[in-house]
Amino acid sequence: MSAKNKTGYTVRFAVAVCLVCSVFVCVSAVALRGRQEENKKLDMQVNVLKAAGLVKPSEDIDKLEIGKRYSSIRPVVVDMKTGLIAKDVKPADVNMRKDISDTSKSFAPSVNDAKVLRVPNYGIVYELIENDKPSMLILPVSGKGLWSTLYGFLALDYDTVTIKGVSFYEHGETPGLGGEISNSGWTDLWKGRKIFDEQFNPVFKVKKGAAGSVADDPYEVDGLSGATLTGKGVTHLVQFWTGKEGYGLFLENFRKGEI
Repeated sequence: MSAKNKTGYTVRFAVAVCLVCSVFVCVSAVALRGRQEENKKLDMQVNVLKAAGLVKPSEDIDKLEIGKRYSSIRPVVVDMKTGLIAKDVKPADVNMRKDISDTSKSFAPSVNDAKVLRVPNYGIVYELIENDKPSMLILPVSGKGLWSTLYGFLALDYDTVTIKGVSFYEHGETPGLGGEISNSGWTDLWKGRKIFDEQFNPVFKVKKGAAGSVADDPYEVDGLSGATLTGKGVTHLVQFWTGKEGYGLFLENFRKGEI
């Protein structure tokens, strides 16, 4: 075989291998897409349940048990500009993280310390239903930490003021320092503390140093040693999403019984 023929054969063989591999990758991606979407959904449900205290941080439960516990959770769609329930929009049609990249599906809030640049037109609130009534509200929250965007869920009592739990499920903060925001030993300290003062201003914050007991220091929680900036980020994101440009209007309407 001449050198020219050898080169042609090598090229054709390489092209054939690339085509076969491309087809294999495409088929695998399509085949696995459904499973990936299902896993994302299950992961979201688990993190909502953790914030609500229905799953322990170290607990490992299967798909069947997740569905059983999540059956008491009712997602509702909120018009973020009015704070009212958007009854004509289905929760399955809302993807808050995706919608903020579309200017037709989101709006720009005022400049804020949480560095939230866009707010989706429609947000989700997860209600824990007991005796046919909401007993807890779980809010998605996000904002900038030191190195990354922090994502979590904040659970409030039906009074909209008292914290029932919090769960941070995604971030890129420094392990052992800012990364401790996902440590249950720290998030447990939030329980029973207050988001709002008596005038319903969002005042809860992560303190620099140790906070007092819930009774003595209801609006603050212990700071994270060596992670002051991450703590400030948590403070800012909580205050933003419980404020007027976040879920503040919804919480106000809920308190008044208008929802």
